[in-house]
Amino acid sequence: MLDRLQIIKQKFDEVSDLIIQPDIISDQKRYVQLNKEYKELKALNEKREEYINVIGNIDEANEIISDGSDPEMTEMAKLQIDEAKERLPQLEEEIKFMLVPKDPEDAKNVMVEIRAGTGGDEASIFAGDLYRMYTKYCENRGWRTSVVDISEGTSGGFKEVIFEVTGEDVYGTLKFEAGVHRVQRVPQTETQGRIHTSAATVMVLPEAEEFDVHLDMNEVRIDYFCSSGPGGQSVNTTKSAVRLTHIPTGLVAQCQDEKSQHKNKDKATQVLRSRLYEMELAKKQEEDAAKRSSQVSSGDRSAKIRTYNYPQGRVTDHRIGLTLYDLDGVMNGNINKVVEELQLVNNTEKLKETEIY
Repeated sequence: MLDRLQIIKQKFDEVSDLIIQPDIISDQKRYVQLNKEYKELKALNEKREEYINVIGNIDEANEIISDGSDPEMTEMAKLQIDEAKERLPQLEEEIKFMLVPKDPEDAKNVMVEIRAGTGGDEASIFAGDLYRMYTKYCENRGWRTSVVDISEGTSGGFKEVIFEVTGEDVYGTLKFEAGVHRVQRVPQTETQGRIHTSAATVMVLPEAEEFDVHLDMNEVRIDYFCSSGPGGQSVNTTKSAVRLTHIPTGLVAQCQDEKSQHKNKDKATQVLRSRLYEMELAKKQEEDAAKRSSQVSSGDRSAKIRTYNYPQGRVTDHRIGLTLYDLDGVMNGNINKVVEELQLVNNTEKLKETEIY
């Protein structure tokens, strides 16, 4: 472990030196990459220092116990050894997981798209519930959310909602939310009290930066139209809404949330770039999946990943067999337990692959 951590220390020192070089600072792509690497190595280096301190404490305490000349110091040394030996295995586990190769996409911001699936009006209401759940979770994490586009349901909720999430390690945290979410409950529109099953699809797209994917605007058709829905006097009077169509792929992105046509175009371009990037990423993930069968997948839009059962107050994630009886808490944004378990399973799989065990 110490040999491996020493290599980390050397790499950290190297990156710390590089990141302040003028030629690196002037190269935006290189600087952004190194800055991410610096943050990861810094966290590992801090764990390394703690690890060395804990081992040093054990050695120091053993010397005091071996000497045995001061009974009071000997007793304190025994307590120090007990504390250090309890912390050491925990620390080693933390370091092992930190040494797992990180997905370079994990640090990215995301575009989240929630679409009502089967179930009519109830599916739209459920899509709205999921939107509320995610925005509350993001708020608790200190992340910023910004609506890009909304298509409202006829009885509440949304037929579709797209929103941006910005913060630290957003994609790495939310990527396993992609897939089909199913709800079982008595709909508001149901008069007989029967339980219905409805669904909504969640997509989590890593936000592509300009140097991640080349978007040739000559291959994009731009349409301007009047916004619909809430928005004041500008709705249906000025063509502020923007729809972009990428002709080679047929991908479409639109935004009508802002009153400014220019801002809507910028947001729609971000969505289109992210969708193009996600297409390429999906191909890579398919190739990776062919090499290994992962229990936790991200990005499979057709996979039923989770059920929210209201009569039983139960939430079940089908990929890892996790069931929680805290439906109210989950729908109010408390999805930490689910997210952490998914990340743990994924990291454990990666850990086995890298043969760190």
